[in-house]
Amino acid sequence: MRTTRVVVLALSGVLALGACAPVEEGGQAPAPSGTATTDDDALPTLTEGVLTVGTSDPAYEPWVSGNDPSSGEGFESAVAYAVAEQLGFAADDVEWVPVTFDQIIAPGAKSFDIAINQVSISDERRENLDFSSSYYDTAQAVVTVEGSPVAGATSLAELADARIGAMVATTSAQVATDTIAPSRPVQLFNDNDQVKQALTAGLVDAIVVDLPTALYITAAELDGGVLVGQLPPGDSPDQLGLVLDKDSPLTEPVTEAVDALRADGTLADLEAQWLTESAGAPVLK
Repeated sequence: MRTTRVVVLALSGVLALGACAPVEEGGQAPAPSGTATTDDDALPTLTEGVLTVGTSDPAYEPWVSGNDPSSGEGFESAVAYAVAEQLGFAADDVEWVPVTFDQIIAPGAKSFDIAINQVSISDERRENLDFSSSYYDTAQAVVTVEGSPVAGATSLAELADARIGAMVATTSAQVATDTIAPSRPVQLFNDNDQVKQALTAGLVDAIVVDLPTALYITAAELDGGVLVGQLPPGDSPDQLGLVLDKDSPLTEPVTEAVDALRADGTLADLEAQWLTESAGAPVLK
């Protein structure tokens, strides 16, 4: 997941969101400026007039502030509301539902119109899901704590014999396996809370998480946290996309919304607000 970025700990105000224009009798509501909606009919959401957005509970910094996605604070919360505005939904017309990472990526009908939860776009996942275009490109990073046998590691070779932990079914786990190629299997945990607990309990020597999460937990959550470095991105960066049901009629307008937000600089502004360029995160080779 990602370009090199660090967490901004200061909270900002809730995004100002535009309301949908009312439909005149016998006519169509004029689309908000920059909207991705071009059809004569309203978007076919699960609940008419409502955009249902799924994310995990708990949701973590810097993606969601205070575990409250409805606040509009935190990078992914802010992105979701910006996409909703592009689609013509007012802030009050956005409804959040809790879903686990596994529920988001599993095949089958969804309880949401879109989900935003640091889900990496991959060909394998595209077999069962639709994705928007990427709203954020990032890298994976290795985190440990002071006193760990790999706290001073500067190369992938120095991590080869380490006990590595990561969240199950994530790009972090796959990249750790493929890039570090540790001598023992990567230990998998249900969520990043368990990953961090395994590190602090000494069950693993280091963990792999996306770079923004790595920067946040080393600065704010881990006692003596150490950011060892970034893992090489390989042929392409890890890209995060909004998740939709397979063949969803919303895929095209949602992608157009994300593309519009990238083109007008909104995504870059939100990155600058909630994430900023990182220092002290060398690429491990």
